[in-house]
Amino acid sequence: MARTVDVVVISDTHLGTYGCQAKELFTYLKSVSPKTLIINGDFIDIWQFSKSYFPKYHLKVIKKIIDLASKGTEVVYILGNHDEFLRRFADTSFGNIELTNKKIMTLDGKKAWFFHGDVFDASVQHSKWIAKLGGIGYDFLIRLNVISNWILTRLGREKYSFSKKIKNNVKNAIKFIGDFENAAIELAIENDFDYVICGHIHQPQIREVKSKNGNCTYLNSGDWIENLTALEYHNKKWKIYTYDKNDFKDELESEHQEMVLKNIDELIKEVVKFN
Repeated sequence: MARTVDVVVISDTHLGTYGCQAKELFTYLKSVSPKTLIINGDFIDIWQFSKSYFPKYHLKVIKKIIDLASKGTEVVYILGNHDEFLRRFADTSFGNIELTNKKIMTLDGKKAWFFHGDVFDASVQHSKWIAKLGGIGYDFLIRLNVISNWILTRLGREKYSFSKKIKNNVKNAIKFIGDFENAAIELAIENDFDYVICGHIHQPQIREVKSKNGNCTYLNSGDWIENLTALEYHNKKWKIYTYDKNDFKDELESEHQEMVLKNIDELIKEVVKFN
């Protein structure tokens, strides 16, 4: 049975790329029943999009979100740099689905400001071709990682993230993340927001900040490529949800058995047809 949650925030799913963990995201979305679902940018990755690559689980994620909207969930799709082609449709609504560049909400008397965060990324704002080139390099690294993790899984070993390891060990990457967070926090405090919620940098975080100018809680929903995280707000509290396949072990085994039975059924039909 799906858990009731006031607000769920996902970002940086990058549907249409090899790195997107769409099956895990779909499994998570089936497990929750949010009153509001915030998609905080980079939902469909148009930069790396290929007509030849859009697996069934990528489509199932989209269908699941439409299903949630049809059942009463308010879906807010905040546009990011990788899905910027939709910005021409910003500030429009389709039933319970809203497209926008930012969202301001009041949560139990506190002001929350949601936006993707690419506005703080100089490479995106001023040298888009550099950002896209970096995106291509990142996508190649993810593809290489998919192959290596397939081998590791076959050997019974844990998956390993190349890009996550690099980010955690490169000083410039750490500095960029820190600068990004600080810029978002300072701007939020300046505008009297209690919460500022971003995506973009693929770094899940909840951090309370107190300064001489005021207080604010910075949150980042992470991504569904490496971290497989979401933000959940319920009973006046925020938490980071991290996908764990063990939470869905019975469901995944049942799904696997259904797929095996379906394949056997199709094989029998082919044999009968052949005879």
